Amino acid sequence: MSELAEELRRELDRYSPGGKLPSSRALVERFRVSPVTVSRALAQLSAEGLVITRPGAGAFRARPRATETAAGDTSWQEVALSADGAAELVPRTVDASGVTVSLAAPPPGVLEFNGGYLHPSLQPERAMAAALARAGRRPGAWGRPPLEGLPELREWFARGIGGAVTAAEVLIAAGGQAALATALRALAQPGAPVLVESPTYPGMLALARAAGLRPAPVPVDAEGVRPDLLADAFRASGARVFVCQPLFQNPTGAVLAPARRAEVLRIAREAGAFVVEDDFVRRLVHADAGPLPRPLAADDPDGVVVHVGSLTKATSPSFRVSALAARGPVLERLRAIQVVDSFFVPRPLQEAALELVGAPAWPRHLRTIAGELQARRTAMTSALALHLPELALPHVPSGGYHLWLRLPDGADESALAAAALRAGVALTPGRPYFSAEPPAAHVRLSFAAVAGTGEITEGVRRLRAACDEVL
Repeated sequence: MSELAEELRRELDRYSPGGKLPSSRALVERFRVSPVTVSRALAQLSAEGLVITRPGAGAFRARPRATETAAGDTSWQEVALSADGAAELVPRTVDASGVTVSLAAPPPGVLEFNGGYLHPSLQPERAMAAALARAGRRPGAWGRPPLEGLPELREWFARGIGGAVTAAEVLIAAGGQAALATALRALAQPGAPVLVESPTYPGMLALARAAGLRPAPVPVDAEGVRPDLLADAFRASGARVFVCQPLFQNPTGAVLAPARRAEVLRIAREAGAFVVEDDFVRRLVHADAGPLPRPLAADDPDGVVVHVGSLTKATSPSFRVSALAARGPVLERLRAIQVVDSFFVPRPLQEAALELVGAPAWPRHLRTIAGELQARRTAMTSALALHLPELALPHVPSGGYHLWLRLPDGADESALAAAALRAGVALTPGRPYFSAEPPAAHVRLSFAAVAGTGEITEGVRRLRAACDEVL
């Protein structure tokens, strides 16, 4: 579609403003594409204001826009926004750079080792489309849903968490990022410290800082967060919140060791603190992984854990359906903040989620991506061992979609990222994953956002050229 839109864009100068373009049938025959492709290309040009489509009449070149008025003066906002944080202990600065690096599409021809979602070929597009179509025909699908979410969807998430968690303790949210934002706002006041794993997900650090919180790092090793250092951090900081990813942690891929699970909950309980469990990739387990540990929330009768789980990573970045689970008075606070912020998750999307996870295609999809992710991980680790042995890989995860690599001492990860982009591969520098000074330079490489193992092998070859340039 993009190629056809570009070709039509170049040909617009042949037509005077208001002039009629060739018919859709003529474009289909000329470019040997489907009617759907022609329709989408014209819709793209219409969205850009270059053409006007009139049902039954055809497509016409748009007339030039009238000269736009002079831009307004928004410089006053610099004073207003800085004054807003003058009285706060921690100004609510918002830095989205650590998030946008995994959301922005790379330039054409650049391989995407920095992506945070499944490649379209791995997404269940047909199953999602069918689920959306069926959802739209459900009785009441376009009405207002319960504020907490559809009961059947809450029950499905509760069963997935396990233990004694019930549907009454689950809220449906609009994706994991929104659920984390709600949890942080509910559990900590502006200016308060919040304990975070180090390294950790940059999007969570951005959320915390935007809420005026002070992230305090707790180191992670191959077995997850270290309980001794977690206890020290609670005592030193007085924090009442700890955010963690016990399963396939981002970026290290670590899984919290069985012996540490109860210890983490005990330490938090004794500190009078909550644990926010970001269970973001439970459905991206690899085919060679053993049995997964239950979520921390399943072993927590005391309401210490606020659990966040999502469908997004296993489906599509636009399928933003997640769950918040909590026990006790905090549940009402979470509910109130979510209602004030966004009212509710649109009912058609909730109905589509129910249709998707209840369809026979859903378990087949999970089995497919389990095998694909294992194959991609193996391809990347093998290529790295062959072409880049100087990059240390301390842990090979059996779930998730990325690898965490330590660079040689003295290496400049920003320079490497720039050289890699010039060589045709986009990667993620490690610095945004640390809330304080990092102990060494790192990069994160994703193997899920590319088209297949061939692109992984080629991407590592290009990375070798970048390393030769700067290391």
